[in-house]
Amino acid sequence: MTSPCCARLQLDDNLQLMQAGSVMRKVKSRNWKKQRYFKLQEDCMTIWYKSKKTGNTKSTFSISDIETVREGHQSEVLQSIADEFEAELCFTIVFYGRRANLDLVANTSEEAQSWIQGLEKLIETVRNMDQKEILDQWICDWFQKADKNRDGRMNFKEVQDLLKMMNVDMNEQHAYRLFQMADKSESGTLEGDEFVLFYKALTQRDDVLKIFQDFSKDGKKLTLLEFVDFLHQEQLETENTEEFAMDLIARYEPSETEASCTEYRWLPGLPVLRGGLYLQCEPCTSVPGHVAAAVPLLHLLLTQHLPDGGPAAGAEQCGGVYQGIKEGLPLRGGGHLGRPQWRTHCISWPHLHLQNLLQRCYISHQQVSDYPVILSLENHCSVEQQDTMAQHLKSILGEKLVTRTLDGRVPVQLPSPEELRGKIILKGKKIGRLEDSLAEPSEDPSMGEISEEEDGGEVDEENIRNEDKKRSKKSKDRLSQELSDCIIYCKSVPFESFRHSRTHYKLYEMSSFTEYKARKLVREPGNEFVRHNAWQLTRVYPTGLRTDSSNYNPQDMWNVGCQMVALNFQTAGVEMDLNDGLFQQNGRCGYILKPSYMRHVETRFNPDLPQDTEGYSPLSLSILVISAQQLPKDENSKEASIIDPLVRVEIFGVPIDQSKQETKYIENNGFNPMWYETLQFKIHVPELALVRFVVEDYDKTSRNDFIGQYTLPFKSVKSGYRHVHLLSKDGTKIPPASLFVYIRITDMSNPVQEAEG
Repeated sequence: MTSPCCARLQLDDNLQLMQAGSVMRKVKSRNWKKQRYFKLQEDCMTIWYKSKKTGNTKSTFSISDIETVREGHQSEVLQSIADEFEAELCFTIVFYGRRANLDLVANTSEEAQSWIQGLEKLIETVRNMDQKEILDQWICDWFQKADKNRDGRMNFKEVQDLLKMMNVDMNEQHAYRLFQMADKSESGTLEGDEFVLFYKALTQRDDVLKIFQDFSKDGKKLTLLEFVDFLHQEQLETENTEEFAMDLIARYEPSETEASCTEYRWLPGLPVLRGGLYLQCEPCTSVPGHVAAAVPLLHLLLTQHLPDGGPAAGAEQCGGVYQGIKEGLPLRGGGHLGRPQWRTHCISWPHLHLQNLLQRCYISHQQVSDYPVILSLENHCSVEQQDTMAQHLKSILGEKLVTRTLDGRVPVQLPSPEELRGKIILKGKKIGRLEDSLAEPSEDPSMGEISEEEDGGEVDEENIRNEDKKRSKKSKDRLSQELSDCIIYCKSVPFESFRHSRTHYKLYEMSSFTEYKARKLVREPGNEFVRHNAWQLTRVYPTGLRTDSSNYNPQDMWNVGCQMVALNFQTAGVEMDLNDGLFQQNGRCGYILKPSYMRHVETRFNPDLPQDTEGYSPLSLSILVISAQQLPKDENSKEASIIDPLVRVEIFGVPIDQSKQETKYIENNGFNPMWYETLQFKIHVPELALVRFVVEDYDKTSRNDFIGQYTLPFKSVKSGYRHVHLLSKDGTKIPPASLFVYIRITDMSNPVQEAEG
């Protein structure tokens, strides 16, 4: 059976060498370097490797799992052996999600180049595959797994084993009827196209068929006008109807008759079964376009002591700097740094020198995007070491490093990411005030003014100046002036109280909180934290007690407008699902503009009492969970076992919106289970709500096993019939596993609309 990937490719010298196989060193550390035999399989989609010594197959991975290939010493591990192996021999395979990178050393530079160029060609081919080719590839993969004797055909026993592998509990007689139907050659086995025919019979979508039959007069085909009616009435599409419908047909339903029919604005017939492809391809999420360009504002936690590159407590390996910076493109609405929230990661690297890290930041910033990145310095160095640090920052980052305000004046508002294009910003402690280095008095109209009623008396300017002088003198004792001069827009200051911050601090100053401190502030009555975050940046980070690199729930921090909510990026779980889901918005750029009612220092918004906010308008969310398709088994389950799936929908947001509901479980069917159960939710603050779809394997005696999930912002949810394409525990795609749902959103303040919905 020919792989769609192979069908797209011409086997050049590089791919032929990869299929012949190569012995290369797999490197995990300076002291762990072992030879492995790597080989590209005939499907051009799978690479497996085995121990050269024992001959046992160690692992396999798919080309679709690879994000990129990096040439040379571009990882911490390969940097550590740079004196032993030349850069021309080394390369790193970077995977999607939170899977560890694969560092390799070839025997010759020619062999390394063959693998690098071959992998890049395969990655590009996979990225250009359309939905049909992706599905065909999935079918091909299953054929390869089931064809135990590798003879290119499957007997009925192999088909039965395949059905169990695919989570199908099917009556043997029915399975045999499908097998005979597909066996056109009457050979007693299924080959290439015959297996495809068997699969299509196996996966006939009665749920999709019913929908299209409802809109088709004869139950066999859809005219263009019938398709337009479906798009309007069920999908609530508002595009120019016929044009939009024709575009969808051309994209998802190509046929030989289309060219001759378009001029009549009518299709003689769109086959119903092919019509399902549109629904299978249309996701449940809507991703709005960009207005202003910007990438994620990263929080990179640097804890190395210079110059010895000592150990760091915390988070993830050096690949994280790339995984963070790669996230993105731009910011919607051109808001300033005090207003958007951005994707933030805790990343630290044991035994990594600052120079190496800065060089990687510089290269990644050049390659991926030229929008701003924040480097947060956790500074435990001596003054002399700080001088060295400042010199490295300036020499390596060059003009990218922000060492003065954009216009040379004291800022009256923080600049937007668009204005900071090409820049890297330092966050850290600073000697004195920014005004002192600019020799200019400050006027800060964006800071909340303190009234006598709030403060209990007049603000004592003399006391403020004296306190600033004391803090400045104390800083000079342990801070390098050269490093201090590099801190411009993100000066770290201690937090005492919201009132103290309003009285003493400037908008270019910011405070950091452990999750415990932030949670305590969130629980304080009123909306002080929301108001604070309307004029000053806040960073929240995991407590040092999380020795397992687990995460806290970031939703509480987002509810009050905290901009830098740092998580341990390498640790999978609900918290990272929420983070990934939130930042789907705005083209996955890493910047999200906060709702307008959270962007003003006099805001009345309180996440505990959203009903008191001006413009409060709750919405109703109705989700009909119809079916699921090709669900994977839990990684720990036995091959012969078949899952009992259930679906749970969870709402995250302000406290009153937190809720979850689930369907019943379906016994022994992970292939095409059907529920037809409706789950209802009331959403009080739509702009802050996230919707998480979870599929689990029900277990009566122990905790349910995780199968897949998908999380997205409520405001990105699209009405109508939609497929929810599931993600694995580490956030990678698991095609073609999906849920099929019907979504309706209605305005609860408008009874007419709600009734119609």
